[in-house]
Amino acid sequence: MGKTALVILGVILLCVLVLGGWALGSYNSLVKLSNAVDTQWSQVENQMQRRADLIPNLVNTVKGYAGQEKEIFTRIAEARSRLLSATTPEQKIEADGQLTQALRDGGLLGTGGRFLSITEQYPQLKSDQNFMRLQDELAGTENRLSQERRLYNLAVQDYNNSRQTFPNVLVAGLMGFKDKPLFKADEGAKQAPKVDFGK
Repeated sequence: MGKTALVILGVILLCVLVLGGWALGSYNSLVKLSNAVDTQWSQVENQMQRRADLIPNLVNTVKGYAGQEKEIFTRIAEARSRLLSATTPEQKIEADGQLTQALRDGGLLGTGGRFLSITEQYPQLKSDQNFMRLQDELAGTENRLSQERRLYNLAVQDYNNSRQTFPNVLVAGLMGFKDKPLFKADEGAKQAPKVDFGK
């Protein structure tokens, strides 16, 4: 083998090593960012589960005072059931939006995660310590859920930005990395809730 052939072989080997190292670095970066998204998603799911666990207790407490609101309580129960049976992040995001809207429609949750004062319609609730405790717990859970959604969206943004930019997009396409879904405000979040318990 001549000197020229060895130089060419060395250059080819060097190019393969550089490209291989770059591809490996891109792959490892995408794996880390994807894992960060998955970890943050589990935090969102923890808060969704906590909220789903608190809702039946709150609804049952309010039911005693607001028996005529059967339709709203049925919608809340159905939305909660959809959330608990959802399996993919996209399904859970959609079901969570439906649950939030059902809570809003029932007057149990205001826009932006703030509770409405349904005690104005049912003054007896003001003295019900169980209701007040549950309301406080659900308000705290809503705040934590909002924070975890924000952190999840930041992790998704980092991952999606990295996945979509050159040269990572080449590795992502070859290795099957796909964009992750963002949490978006549900339709009802932009409208002031209408509460009418006086049917």
